[in-house]
Amino acid sequence: MSERSSEPKLVEASNMQSWNGGVFPLAYTGGSRDSSGLPTALVTWLVHNKEMLKQQATEHGAILFRDFGLAGPEDFDRLIAALAIANFPYRESLSNAVRKNFTDRVFSANEAPSSVKIYLHHEMAQTPVFPSVILFYCDQAAEQGGATPICRSDVLYESVLKSHPKFIQELESKGLKYSNVMPGVDDPESGMGRSWQSTLGVQSKNAAETRLARLNYSWDWLAGDSLRATTPVLPAVRTLVDGRKTLFNQLIAAYAGWSDDRNDPSSAIRLGDNTKLSADPVRTLIDKAYEITYDLVWQTGDAVLIDNTLVMHGRRPFEGERRVLASLGGKQTHAFA
Repeated sequence: MSERSSEPKLVEASNMQSWNGGVFPLAYTGGSRDSSGLPTALVTWLVHNKEMLKQQATEHGAILFRDFGLAGPEDFDRLIAALAIANFPYRESLSNAVRKNFTDRVFSANEAPSSVKIYLHHEMAQTPVFPSVILFYCDQAAEQGGATPICRSDVLYESVLKSHPKFIQELESKGLKYSNVMPGVDDPESGMGRSWQSTLGVQSKNAAETRLARLNYSWDWLAGDSLRATTPVLPAVRTLVDGRKTLFNQLIAAYAGWSDDRNDPSSAIRLGDNTKLSADPVRTLIDKAYEITYDLVWQTGDAVLIDNTLVMHGRRPFEGERRVLASLGGKQTHAFA
């Protein structure tokens, strides 16, 4: 695309939603349909409008950038740099997903097989350290399926509060604890197959135990060199700076999706006092989340900026080759008060 002076325009995303007076997701078109490379003019626009865009992501939850001419991981990296989002390298995270790195900022969204459904979740809400934002880039759209579902957790909070107020009160007052089993080597066949060495950034069991103790985790070594780690009590509800409350947790993914050869979802999550979650309100929460979910149907070259404290994301199964890359930004910590 030749350089032009025209600026990106706000457009209506297909089937976009409207919550609390704002659209979801907000969408911009850059006007470049040939994906021949992110033009300098658009980089300049991103740089000049970065604070506005980050504020819009906080207000609306997600911003879709379509037809910006993005062509590969390097262009995606340029977009992230233009937005001046502080990098949170994946290698420093406690996420349990297997991923491949392309640049220091950019990695594959998930290496799990195409048939695996990845349930709605806030990135790393099950760990004491999490990113404030997450970005995705579609390097190649799937032949069929492969949408990224996104869901406003403030809207979900308000809905479940009306139907199950006691359950929400329990989540707020008791918090949640998560337990998962990490393999001794990366298992790309699982959506949560990152090894304990990679997850904890260590090479030995002694070093793993030292880091877990520092994080206030408890742990058990299991057969096959696997490690079961259980978090301290973490918040299940988060209050944003503007007063909105969100169901910022990993309840849906842990309860419904933490299942592989090592993990049983029934033992993956407890209230902070170690009691089991009541099945009825949890099922209501999961059903309502998917009822209000927006499916981001990718076009090659798309990118999206998501406020991780406000919006959950997941992955629909797909057919054919699909390459979606990701990046994390704004490292934060949380602990249960």
